Amino acid sequence: MNAPLIQLAGVTKTYGAGTAAFQALRGVDLVIEQGEFVAIMGPSGSGKSTAMNILGCLDTPGGGEYRFRGQPVQQLTRDQRALLRRRWLGFVFQGFNLLPRTSALENVELPLLYRGERAAARRAAAMQALDTVGLTAWARHTPAELSGGQQQRVAIARALVTQPTVLLADEPTGNLDSQRSVEIMELLAALNRARGITVLMVTHEPEMAAYARRTVRFVDGRVASDVRRDVPHETAVA
Repeated sequence: MNAPLIQLAGVTKTYGAGTAAFQALRGVDLVIEQGEFVAIMGPSGSGKSTAMNILGCLDTPGGGEYRFRGQPVQQLTRDQRALLRRRWLGFVFQGFNLLPRTSALENVELPLLYRGERAAARRAAAMQALDTVGLTAWARHTPAELSGGQQQRVAIARALVTQPTVLLADEPTGNLDSQRSVEIMELLAALNRARGITVLMVTHEPEMAAYARRTVRFVDGRVASDVRRDVPHETAVA
């Protein structure tokens, strides 16, 4: 039997020491299979962001075990974790995090530049990623010339250009109006269905979580509920 894509077993995380110590995670067990679309919810301080940082190899557990494709991540060196991120993971943030003076195309190329890809290969892959999110006509425009929804699409294209197995989205609609939020969620749902990309999304909005097939809710550093839906939110994307 193949190992799960992602497995957390008894994961704990504490920040600070002594009377100032804060236990962000208190023994989290979680299994995520390839191709799932999971919404992670919970109040402020519930541990959801800490869990996402650990899943994204941006932080390490204080205790317990995190396995990615069967590999115990906490046994990897910092450089090995960075390689894991670059090879398998893509990130989308609430604030877009685009370079303001560079074009959409150049922003999308950045992860491949860090990999040392040649210019022609970078350009071709970035244009393909922009085509996936419907923005080839805007490739030469800077972020200031794009709407908020278009900027988030560029950010998604940048995450997709390395062909990740997992897309981690932290409040991807937090800075968008309702119409643009729906467009972004439909795009994420379509990528999950059509390409089998595993999507892990932190959100505080139930309307956005409804696009996922599974909702994991954190409370006080623990998984309080884990609900699966046979039929996710209907979208307009084929």
